[in-house]
Amino acid sequence: MKAKSVSARRLTKLAQDPRREIPVAAVQRSFHVIAMAASVGGLKALSVILGGLPADFPAAIVIVMHVAPDHKSLLAEILKCRTHLQVAQAHMGDVLVPSKVFVAPPNHHLYVVKGNQLELSSPTAEKIHFSRPSAEPLFASVAEVYGKNAIAVVLTGGDGDGSSGVQVIKDKGGTVIAQDRPTSENFSMPETSIRTGDVDYILPLDKIAPMLIALVWTGHQPKQDRPKAKSK
Repeated sequence: MKAKSVSARRLTKLAQDPRREIPVAAVQRSFHVIAMAASVGGLKALSVILGGLPADFPAAIVIVMHVAPDHKSLLAEILKCRTHLQVAQAHMGDVLVPSKVFVAPPNHHLYVVKGNQLELSSPTAEKIHFSRPSAEPLFASVAEVYGKNAIAVVLTGGDGDGSSGVQVIKDKGGTVIAQDRPTSENFSMPETSIRTGDVDYILPLDKIAPMLIALVWTGHQPKQDRPKAKSK
């Protein structure tokens, strides 16, 4: 049996301890939560995926993308124009709901906690993989709260961010998707996660949205009048 890395073990402990920064309750929720992480080339990747999802997509989505810490991010506003889903920058206390996308603000780690709520770290919290926000605490907290209803998506980017968090996702019964090499501008993030052995699907960019639809709608009857995905 493959041993879990020390860093993944540390993330799990952090997510489970209510006295720490992410006081989650490990309770399975009735809808899926998809945690996406991206860096270099991430705007295109996120645009393609979100543009391929319908307005009534029955899952909540949370996104971490490495952005400059000292400038206002326009990521939420840009993505809002490229998808039928609702998109907003995350704030402390926001509540996850299906068909809505929350984007981590610059210079804050993003967590999911009990009651489907979002929490943000302080802007002085420790960087992980040289990044704040980082995918690691987001993936770990989503895994703890949503268990088998958690889905992690590791997209193009550098520094191996997310590789420990995907192990926590798998430990809790969730699903992991990684973008493939040919469609990644920087394959470091997906490749590092793939090397853990905990990635379920390695897909080209244009196949990720259809896979998410298939995973989320298992046992769910789609509406017949769902709008077509926006063209890119």
